[in-house]
Amino acid sequence: MPLARTGSGTAWLPDAARLPGYHGSLGRWTLMVHGSVFLQYDRQFGTRAEDQLGSVNWVMLMAARPAAGGTVRFRAMVSAEPLTLTAHGYPELLQVAEPYRGGILTDRQHPHELISELAVGFEHPVGSRVGASLYAAPVGEPALGPVAYLHRPSAVYDPATPLGHHTQDFTHTTFGVVTLGAFTRQVRVEASAFNGAHPDDVRTNFDAVRLDSYSARLSCNPASQWSVAAWFGRVAATGGSHAHGALDRFGASVLYTRGTWSTAFVYGADLPAGAGHPVNTLLLESTLELGAADAVYGRAEYVRRTAADLALVGSVSRELDIGAVSLGYERALWRSALVATGLGARGTLNLVPEELRLFYGSRTPVGLMAYVQVRPSTDRRKA
Repeated sequence: MPLARTGSGTAWLPDAARLPGYHGSLGRWTLMVHGSVFLQYDRQFGTRAEDQLGSVNWVMLMAARPAAGGTVRFRAMVSAEPLTLTAHGYPELLQVAEPYRGGILTDRQHPHELISELAVGFEHPVGSRVGASLYAAPVGEPALGPVAYLHRPSAVYDPATPLGHHTQDFTHTTFGVVTLGAFTRQVRVEASAFNGAHPDDVRTNFDAVRLDSYSARLSCNPASQWSVAAWFGRVAATGGSHAHGALDRFGASVLYTRGTWSTAFVYGADLPAGAGHPVNTLLLESTLELGAADAVYGRAEYVRRTAADLALVGSVSRELDIGAVSLGYERALWRSALVATGLGARGTLNLVPEELRLFYGSRTPVGLMAYVQVRPSTDRRKA
């Protein structure tokens, strides 16, 4: 498989997709580095108003070389967010509440782990048109969910985390993953054993590795502009500060890239054990580059939040329907052969039911971000 087709973990991007990155070779090694650094001012308005100056950031290294009749691949992703966002993360209205040091963080997105992926993979042909693959990681991503939002071309200019992240692609950082797969040039079938526990409150260490949950994913790239996937997982109950019951997780995604336009549609759902219906989320996001200097992007979401998700058990209905629409723009500031910088802003209009008005100040609480982004100036089509 082309090195550039892999987005996050073992999930596929369209072959036409672009992500800023550096490409090269060292002997028999093929190398690729990509990432992004935002310096953002984040302001959330309403009754739960907060603001913060911080940095959302990550860097990923991928390396591949021929070995034993196949191809061995290494992946590593790091983030300085435990330092640049602090352990409390950044303000984001209606994001899932999380335990933290005996308390609860509400309306905030947690930082990424210092080491968010450290994985080795091996692919080997088993015929003229079929191959087999192995992916193993003390910290990595199972075959469960779409390409994580960080690695989607449709979100390359957006510093904010989707509200549906915890249901759609939350397992992109999981402490303990083994994935086996079979693939052709257009289709891939995978199965994973992985750790169903949420990473703990300490973002700079390795959590205990275990394999107690299972998933499967079917991916298809029918043409260079398209990548389609569907998945199902059974996540084990866990204890500790981030305890949760057993649940089934399932969903589907469609990624599309044509020229400088990239779009993603994601459906993700959780079905807790004993529940009569799933908790659904939907996402549609898109980015369009207008020439060499300008980019516009947007995201529309529907999520069903439980009262526990909002830390409002006993104060509101057990489940609530929430919407959010975000629009953003970035203008290139300066570009060299290696680095590109841009100045951007995004705004979010949240849509909440009447019973949340008391807690958020209105039925349409808003959030704004202004930022400078630094990223590689080359793209993967030049590899």
